[in-house]
Amino acid sequence: MDSSISGGGKRVGVGVGVGGGGGCGGEGNGAKMFEAIFDPIMAHCIFSQVPVGVPISSDSSFRRSVLKTRNVTLHDKSWTSGIPFNLKSANTRSRSRFVVCMSVQQASKPKVAVSPVTLEDAKEPPLHLYKNKEPYTATIVSVERLVGPKAPGETCHIVIDHGGNVPYWEGQSYGIIPPGENPKKPGSPQNVRLYSIASSRYGDNFDGKTASLCVRRAVYYDSETGKEDPSKNGVCSNFLCDSKPGDKIQLTGPSGKIMLLPEDDSNATHIMIATGTGVAPYRGYLRRMFMEDVATFKFGGLAWLFLGVANSDSLLYDDEFSKYLQDYPDNFRYDRALSREQRNKSGGKMYVQDKIEEYSDEIFKLLDGGAHIYFCGLKGMMPGIQDTLKRVAEERGESWEQKLTQLKKNKQWHVEVY
Repeated sequence: MDSSISGGGKRVGVGVGVGGGGGCGGEGNGAKMFEAIFDPIMAHCIFSQVPVGVPISSDSSFRRSVLKTRNVTLHDKSWTSGIPFNLKSANTRSRSRFVVCMSVQQASKPKVAVSPVTLEDAKEPPLHLYKNKEPYTATIVSVERLVGPKAPGETCHIVIDHGGNVPYWEGQSYGIIPPGENPKKPGSPQNVRLYSIASSRYGDNFDGKTASLCVRRAVYYDSETGKEDPSKNGVCSNFLCDSKPGDKIQLTGPSGKIMLLPEDDSNATHIMIATGTGVAPYRGYLRRMFMEDVATFKFGGLAWLFLGVANSDSLLYDDEFSKYLQDYPDNFRYDRALSREQRNKSGGKMYVQDKIEEYSDEIFKLLDGGAHIYFCGLKGMMPGIQDTLKRVAEERGESWEQKLTQLKKNKQWHVEVY
């Protein structure tokens, strides 16, 4: 459910989803349409090993450009080429009919050209260009389901066209004002909800005109009846996940500085810890590090991502991250904690703090060497992580309180939870 944070806004769970009638993963026309072209795409990608990137859509232009007597052609949009589609990819590992939405860009060498390069000129991050009383009217480009059928809940990747008028840096957030009246203040608009931006400053189209959000649909179930109570569902997350291409939304921001990616040292180490949709800012970091050709930032350090989710179907952007692992094995590490599928050393469920403990010696050494560490996700993740770090520090003969104070003083400690 939505939770309040400082600054008058609200942050809600993040994820991607579409209704059964449209995009990928649905049980309606969109899913059936994809099945019709699934085999030729597999043949083209796997046997010819030619990287392709096909934006999946349910509109008629897609049918005209892709479905041509079962011969697959590229859509006329300027999507970057993607990785050869793998039948064993994370989002198709089950025997279900779910397939990953390929309009969520896949990583590929060589790096992608980005524009406008003037987005690199600013010395300080853009802040609060649009405020609550005068928001920017942006347009929904696409809403796509990110998770498989066995994932608890629905998470959506939402691309928003801001026309280049609401620039941002990696690690910042947008505010969204859902339509309707504030139930606690009759006559006033809804409160702003904050969402971490899940793309680099150039957006998924690499042209600086879009931003992406990773939004989990907040649904409330009555504890006694077990049935959904729509009156208590998250207002903004459901509005976003139900949006259609062309819909208008009210946008504020950007905001936030604590999660900005430090770029003064391009060879630095970045340890990124996320639960669920908390992975959003890290997707932006990693695209900038490994996917985009940015003249002023050539990453040569180490990026280490720890992602905690319920199960394999709940993994977010897994194909994208796995491709970085394949292409940049010396610069990227990726560890998943699947609480419903894996067991920790004590035989209990595997949470992200258990993965941290597993690599604790290495993590502490990296922190001692100046590594940055980031935490993003539900605030309930932090007590378990803090307890683990404190226990490890004591086992090493160190005071965690002193170490934490030093990390904050050195600006190595970055936390954004909601």
